[in-house]
Amino acid sequence: MSNPSNEDIPARAGGAGRHADPSLSLGMIGNCAISALVDGRGRIVWCCLPRFDGDPVFNALLDPGENAGHFAIEIEDFQEAHQWYEPNTAVLRTRLTDQHGNCLEITDFAPRFFRLGRYFRPTTLIRRIRPIQGAPRVRVTVAPRFDWGRIKPEITRGSSHVRYIGDGTTLRMTTDAPLTYVLSQTPFLLTRDLNFILGPDETLQGGVEEIARGFEQETTAYWKMWSRRLAVPREWQDAVIRAAITLKLSLYEETGAIVAAMTTSIPEAPGSGRNWDYRFCWLRDAFFVIRALNSLSEVGTMEDYLRWLSNVVMQSKHGHIQPLYGIGLELELPESVLDHLSGYRGMGPVRVGNQAQEHFQHDVYGNVVLGAAQAFHDHRLLHRGGAAEYHVLETVGEQAVRVFGTPDAGMWELRTRARVHTSSALMSWAACDRLAKIGDALQLPDRADYWRQHADGMKERIVRESWSEERQAFAESFAGASSMPACC
Repeated sequence: MSNPSNEDIPARAGGAGRHADPSLSLGMIGNCAISALVDGRGRIVWCCLPRFDGDPVFNALLDPGENAGHFAIEIEDFQEAHQWYEPNTAVLRTRLTDQHGNCLEITDFAPRFFRLGRYFRPTTLIRRIRPIQGAPRVRVTVAPRFDWGRIKPEITRGSSHVRYIGDGTTLRMTTDAPLTYVLSQTPFLLTRDLNFILGPDETLQGGVEEIARGFEQETTAYWKMWSRRLAVPREWQDAVIRAAITLKLSLYEETGAIVAAMTTSIPEAPGSGRNWDYRFCWLRDAFFVIRALNSLSEVGTMEDYLRWLSNVVMQSKHGHIQPLYGIGLELELPESVLDHLSGYRGMGPVRVGNQAQEHFQHDVYGNVVLGAAQAFHDHRLLHRGGAAEYHVLETVGEQAVRVFGTPDAGMWELRTRARVHTSSALMSWAACDRLAKIGDALQLPDRADYWRQHADGMKERIVRESWSEERQAFAESFAGASSMPACC
């Protein structure tokens, strides 16, 4: 959902009322612990705390009404907006201009940098405002909600902070802006730089301006150094770097899980009802993420993911592996519908959780082995795989052998139909094929031969049972009549 370029996003004029209709042209900020989505006029419309799959304290993306939580910085008599990323970083800038030529700039980021021997990534958002031209009048609205918009927090005020109190959750916003104007949402002249630090209910160890400025400098330096180490192509460098940063922000670094998306309930197609919660880790999607980053020589994400993947395998007790898990290794992700939220542009339902965790999707075993295979070959890794890790991975291969040729929901996650999907069979073959190659690398010829025999047998059956002479293509299932799946 983040804009794939460091260039300016085209100017946007406002719609009816104070805010335009929700849009998916959003900037994403984050630090591998939390994230937030910022719309084209500098309003935070989505942010889950204390982690990616938590309660959306800002949820205006899914409901524009009284249940909407948002953090808006508005210029009076709005005329146009431009938005861009600081090049090669996850620091977002939004410039707002009014009808009289006055202008202000908003800087949004989540702190991330190396400190005291570890990555510093607090569950904190920082917003900085500075006047660019003239004397803009600004209105600041900080309106978090709890329990998916059901609870409006109790507000208490300190000398330079506001506490938003809910059941079991308290946020603190520390600022050098006039609190009276912020709490009353009164427009005021912006004559100097202002800073907002929103996060846990903790006292800052320093001045708000000093901390915000220092965190911005260190976060900017971190991302520029991270981007500098990427092996990027000569063409499309800005787009590739922006995509790589976005993929990196999908990592929940504490456990190593990689989420498929930061949001829930964005329709696959208008009015389709196919509004799924993607704030979890699909083994298939995670493999594609690490493969893309590995191709750019960014292997740190893979090392974090392999920690999570090892826990998944051990938790499975060498048996069934789910297609997805919670980012904290949660097995159960019960799916429910929230009727009090209207959904993106009114296109509900809004769903929490995902029933797909109950599915049998046999391609998952191949994705596990493919995801782990590089750990046995890449000499750059701090912790390379050895015989012990190979033995654990072989238990996944044995499960791939057991499920090969049996019906499942397939990679399209069909909820009402099971078939022997070619894609799932192919991934079982991939698991055995890679295990054979890893066995060769570890100089374990007996094990390599064992897995190569399984791979050869699977290959022969896939070709025999899924190839369509009529279409001159592989069908989507064994003995299937078509090479494409029916609509799910």
